[in-house]
Amino acid sequence: MRRSRLTAYLISTLLAVGFALTGAATAQASTSAAAGGYVALGDSYSSGVGAGSYISSSGSCNRSTNAYPYLWNAAHAPASFAFNACSGATTDDVLANQLGSLNSATGLVSISIGGNDAGFADVMTTCVLNSDSTCLSRINTARSYVASTLPGKLDAVYSAIRSKAPSARVVVIGYPRFYKLGTTCIGLSETKRSAINDAADYMDNAIAQRAAAHGFVFGDVRTTFGGHEICSGNSWLHSVNWLDIGTSYHPTAAGQSGGYLPVLTNNA
Repeated sequence: MRRSRLTAYLISTLLAVGFALTGAATAQASTSAAAGGYVALGDSYSSGVGAGSYISSSGSCNRSTNAYPYLWNAAHAPASFAFNACSGATTDDVLANQLGSLNSATGLVSISIGGNDAGFADVMTTCVLNSDSTCLSRINTARSYVASTLPGKLDAVYSAIRSKAPSARVVVIGYPRFYKLGTTCIGLSETKRSAINDAADYMDNAIAQRAAAHGFVFGDVRTTFGGHEICSGNSWLHSVNWLDIGTSYHPTAAGQSGGYLPVLTNNA
């Protein structure tokens, strides 16, 4: 009995030390990133479409003060902050318009990109308005693009980031699964919802592979969004919004702060 108590004590002590070291490492990494500049790149999931409170000067890029880059900047006060993510951006747009703020002093870069290249908006529109078979056909076309063309597009972006910011920690952030399955939910069929989730996984896996090939960190938001998908009853994602169609299938303010921000914070 005494021996088991000693064993339990040692285990709890080691766990406490492990948690303390992990926390210290995370804090040290964030401090290191804050010492350099932070540049936020990417598409609408990084600009904050759907989260409201848009910065008027950002125009159609719809950058939000509720978006995870803005929130991380407010919490860590890096040496500089460039919020370049823009609604609708593709990999080509990032290369053409978003990399000007990167330099040798940049300490942290975050980016979400690839969804628009693969035709995300058209996939969702097709699936909302058409049959299961038409939806699945459009998803298969997108998956083919992700397999054949997107890796090269991502490589071009990631190589350009590393070239312009050689010392930066780069966090490549993925996309959430959109639907909770196995529950009664008005809207898309279970077949469509399942195929859309599988496509999101396929996209994330492709992005994670290319990020790893460049020595970047992949920030997986599927775990943090777990239990907060559409049809969950506590969704952090907008469903179809016919009054403001651009916000459809984008994170809410809660999705940005609860789903995306922790992933950046834990990987910065």
